[in-house]
Amino acid sequence: MTARSFADEATAHVFATTRALTDVLEQVERIDQWGRRLATVLGGGGRLLVAGNGGSAAHAQHLTSELVGRYRDERRPLSAIALTAETSTVTAVLNDYGAEAVFARQVRAHGRPGDVFLAVSTSGRSANLLQAARDARDAGLVVWALTGGLPNPLAALADDALTVAAPTTATVQEVHQLVVHLLCEAIEHALSTLPAPLLEGVPHA
Repeated sequence: MTARSFADEATAHVFATTRALTDVLEQVERIDQWGRRLATVLGGGGRLLVAGNGGSAAHAQHLTSELVGRYRDERRPLSAIALTAETSTVTAVLNDYGAEAVFARQVRAHGRPGDVFLAVSTSGRSANLLQAARDARDAGLVVWALTGGLPNPLAALADDALTVAAPTTATVQEVHQLVVHLLCEAIEHALSTLPAPLLEGVPHA
């Protein structure tokens, strides 16, 4: 069997990612629903908690940075916390309570009924995210999952899930990055349509 060249592998990777990106078009309605829900929650003083491991941790921090800062529109900052970013808290909880509690304990600390917890995972099987999702539901938070393909336990546990069926972890992560940006667009679009009293201090686009 002839070994594939790097060019062959790169071409296959790009085609796989292109197919997976195109499949996101089938989930635009779900992203819009998430954006409208988050606009209401965040516009009303609620909070978004996001967690993930590895590359998914980077997606979590990217999403929250766009909401606390600005994605596109001028508006007041929105309350969004990446549970991966508090390194002292993460390492303290890891040391004292174990890996499965790293996100769950933060959810119990920061989450309030009606807030949203978003778990980002390419596999949908990370024990620390599953525990955090269970604790979030017990605390009255809405639980969403952004995962790779079905079936997976995180998507099954969540109130709603956006899944990416792709052949490799890298491709799933590349599509998750697009979803992060689309979700930011959906939130800002929805914010521009909400009643002014709910969004005092938030200029409409």
